[in-house]
Amino acid sequence: MTVTEARQRPVGQLLRSWRERRRLSQLELAIAAEISTRHLSFVETGRAMPSRDMVLRLADKLDVPLRERNQLLLAAGYAPIYPRTPLDSPALRAVRAAVRRVLAAHQPYPAVAVDRSWHLIEANDTIDVFTEGADPALLVPPVNVLRLALHPAGLAPRIVNLGEWRAHLLGRLRRQLELTGDAELADLYDELRAYPCDQPEPEVEVPGPGEVVVPLQIRRGDRRLSFLSTIVTFGTPLDVTVAELSVESFYPLDDDTAAALTPATSHHPDATTARSTPR
Repeated sequence: MTVTEARQRPVGQLLRSWRERRRLSQLELAIAAEISTRHLSFVETGRAMPSRDMVLRLADKLDVPLRERNQLLLAAGYAPIYPRTPLDSPALRAVRAAVRRVLAAHQPYPAVAVDRSWHLIEANDTIDVFTEGADPALLVPPVNVLRLALHPAGLAPRIVNLGEWRAHLLGRLRRQLELTGDAELADLYDELRAYPCDQPEPEVEVPGPGEVVVPLQIRRGDRRLSFLSTIVTFGTPLDVTVAELSVESFYPLDDDTAAALTPATSHHPDATTARSTPR
């Protein structure tokens, strides 16, 4: 949903759509927010205008992302309160430093920092494990890491378990779309689903023998590299940019992968490769 759409739709309609998105009844939300169902009904139908504190309380109980909380405030006639600070601003110096420490400490294994739209913000030097052989057009900033992963001219031809990994990534994106209602993510989801895949895509992630995670398995020369990944976010964000940042780190899933990557990085351990996303 865009800011313009939020301004055009009454705040009550927006709150109702968020409640329905979260699959909550009016009674359940009213109990969580400690208000009467009658008052909530009046807010949703436009018979009562919520205060700024009420908008924020309902948004909190509905787990509305910070960006969309600002849109709710605008729709109710209030100024947004959550800043969206450019990542390169002095105010976010500590945030940038924290991201770079995580990326650098993860050498010699690949790690990437991305925003909500999956644009690459920064990466460590081992990112070439995933980018080598990709069409240069996919590496022009802003690089979208999901597009790079699943595009037939990107990493996809080298992914051994493409069907499984593709289903995993699309599932993550679909859950993110359900959480945010972001139109840009919806367009990205439709684009990625249209990419070809010659492997079956499981509807449900079921572990195979000995599997504890969905692995990413890629070919690199005559080797097969296997990874598991972890995702790090900031725990107490009050800024939209910070709330939407995440770092995904890929760890070797077996000794062969660890051995293949350990000597591959000859750079200084504190070096990272920055790729800025135009704002």
